[in-house]
Order: sequence, then C-alpha cells, then structure tokens
Amino acid sequence: MRMRNRTFKGGINPPGYKELTNGKPIVRANDPKVVYIPLQQHIGAPCKALVKVGEYVRMGQKIGDSIAFVSAPVHSSVSGTVKGIEPMYTPSGAKVDTIIIESDGLDELHESIKPKGNLDDLSSTEIIEIIKEAGITGLGGAGFPTHVKLSPPPEKKIDTFILNGAECEPFLTPDHRSMLEMFEKIVFGTKALMKALSVESGIIAIEKNKMDAIEAFKAVIKDSDNIKLVTMETKYPQGDEKRIINAILGKEVPSGGLPMDVGCVVNNVSTAKAIADAILEGKTLYERIVTVTGHIVKEPMVLLAKIGTPIQELIDQCGGFTEDPGKILIGGPMMGKSQFSTQVPVIKTTGGILGLSKSETQPVKIQPCIRCGRCLTVCPVYLQPLYISAYSLKNNFDEAENYRALDCVECGACSYICPAKRPLSESIKIAKNEILKTRKKSK
Repeated sequence: MRMRNRTFKGGINPPGYKELTNGKPIVRANDPKVVYIPLQQHIGAPCKALVKVGEYVRMGQKIGDSIAFVSAPVHSSVSGTVKGIEPMYTPSGAKVDTIIIESDGLDELHESIKPKGNLDDLSSTEIIEIIKEAGITGLGGAGFPTHVKLSPPPEKKIDTFILNGAECEPFLTPDHRSMLEMFEKIVFGTKALMKALSVESGIIAIEKNKMDAIEAFKAVIKDSDNIKLVTMETKYPQGDEKRIINAILGKEVPSGGLPMDVGCVVNNVSTAKAIADAILEGKTLYERIVTVTGHIVKEPMVLLAKIGTPIQELIDQCGGFTEDPGKILIGGPMMGKSQFSTQVPVIKTTGGILGLSKSETQPVKIQPCIRCGRCLTVCPVYLQPLYISAYSLKNNFDEAENYRALDCVECGACSYICPAKRPLSESIKIAKNEILKTRKKSK
C-alpha cells in the first residue's frame, strides 16, 4: 500500500495562522509564585488530595490520586508549602477541588524522580505502571488517561500503533515544536508505547504542512523496520484519532466504538515525549508545552509551562494584548473553550491560549437553513448536522439521538461551513449532553 498524503472523506481547510509561532523555539515560562493544581484534569474520576494544608511538597511529588481505573494522579509542579485546598474553576468551566501551593523558588525534586531503567529491560506491565504513576494523559485532546488506552480487554487484539502528529487545529503549534526539538525522545516514547501494547507495527503520522518535522523523523527512523512515517493531507479535523485510522488504514471505527475495535491505539506526539521523560528521567507530568497566540497577542510564543500556572502569567510573558480581547480561548478556534477569567490554571490538556479581537468575535446574524447540504459534505463522521441541530433546537432529543448525535466529534466543521451561520455544532453539543443525562438517569 502506498502511504503518502493520506486523508479522510469530508473536513475543511480553515486558515492555519500557525506562522505566528511555528518558527519560534520553545521557551521556558517564568516560574509562578503560586500554583493552582486541580484534582481533576482529565476524563475519568477525580483524585483525592494526598497532602494537607501546611505540608511541604517537592516538585514532581504525587499530591492527588484515585483508586478508580479511569483516572490519573496529579503532581506538584513546584517545591513549596500547601496553602489551601478549595474548589476553583478550571478551563473546562467546572469547579474542582484544587491544591494551592506557594513556591519556595527552589524547584527541589521529589526523591521518586529518577530514571526507571532501560527500555529493553522493562516489561509491558512495568511500562504501563510507570505511565500511570507519572500521571500521563493524552496531551492533544480530551486528556484520556494513557495507561487505560494501553490496557485493552484481552479480546481486543491490537496490531497497529499510530503516533498522531497531525496538529490540525488552527493557531496551535506545541506538537510541531515538540517534533522539531524533541524528535528523538518522541521516537523513544513511540517504541515504549509499542512495547507496552506488544505490537510490532508502528506508524508516525504527520500532516504535510510540517515538512521540517517530517524530515527530522525520517532521519531518526531510517533504520527502523517496524516504524513507518506516513504523511497526510493538511485538513481539519485530521487529528481526530478515528479520522487518522480511516485515512491511513482505510478502517472505520464502528458507531459508538473505540480504535481498539479495529486493532489500533492512537497517541499524541507530546504524550510520547512525556512517556520518554517518565522512563528516562522518572519525570512526572507537572509541566507541558503551551502555545500563546493570536493576532492581538503582542509577542506570540511557545512556552514550557508548569501545571497550575494562571494563564494570565503566560499572557503577560508574551507582552499581553495589543487591544482588549473579544474572547480568550483555551485551545484553538474550532474546539477551544471560551474563558471568563484569566486566573484559571494551565492543566494537562491546555495546549494553547488564544486571544481573539472584538472584530474576530463579532456575532453574526443567524439565517434560515437553505438546505445547501454543505454541512453533510464536510462532516467527517457522515452525519446530517442540519437535522440533528433542528431536533435539538426543538428539544426533541430522542429524534436527535436517532440521527446519531452521539457520534458527533464536536469538530465544528459544520458551523464553520454553514452560509446561514446556523448554530449547528453548538446545538448538537446540547443534544449530546441531554441524551447522556437521560441515559444516566435511566440506569
């Protein structure tokens, strides 16, 4: 099979605006004086605090954990004193119990932060345990705990691992910069993930607009027999794991299914890098790369920031805004979440901070649907967004469910392409929430 510039049916090509930061090296963010570390930063059960107010903690120390399988521990990103544990808002908009730590500025590492041994000597079980204890979650999307992805049921036979280097969301470049500056660690992390899954076939998938990263990986894996490099068309939402599987392998994950149902596991390049750090250095996930960008940001940058840093401090490091923002998003313009405060902290899933001007966020007049069918054409999941949206707006969520509302990946392509500016994606999200609430009540 010729595997070059693969893609999927549907999707859109919005302006990328990645030139604001994709040529800038990663810079370490200024150390925060106080960090605010939520006990839930991922899909799954929240953690419970392992420390008390007044206790001294060290950088990398586990400070929250859960007995639930679908969860991930959280760690201190500084050394210092716990000043409080109280509910605070996170970028998701939820109030979550948060550990407040005042840094002593010493960044004293916890004694558990040490190399975990040679990869060749580690078993699959040991690698998965290292990943779990490091608190590693997906760093390119919803933040699904990585150790859970690597532990499929025995009946789900995994034969292919795909490393996701698409980074298709406009403006965001943390993965691109990671691939340029840390490609050797990413390949190491890929090998660790493959060993954890006991698979022989690995694929690194990168969009063709990142030729510099593609060339870097070619040099590293040129002598590898079981890791291949695949280039993909530049298209949104190419980074969705089910779209990547379809583009590269021609397989379709069934409705309501997971990649493991077609023998695949997909992980993000930044996640692979974090796994390399966990094995080679014993480093827990207490910092991540964040793009601070937008046309109104004075000096857009790619920053290595400590978890728990208020996003205002990263904005300040970039010189602030050149004008009052119309909207501040955590994430990109397609799937990012609007923020009501710049005091929310960086968490594991914070890949970008995007400042948009008032002119870029002006409300538009919503017109009646003209049945043009464009939303059907671009939907990567082959849904009929106009019908799901129409039923949602009439509170007919049963009919919205019949039209497979739950299969929507919330990419926003339908809203982007709609000439009538219908609130397609927004209303479908409401339908999904209502359907899931009804299902939960019926249990």
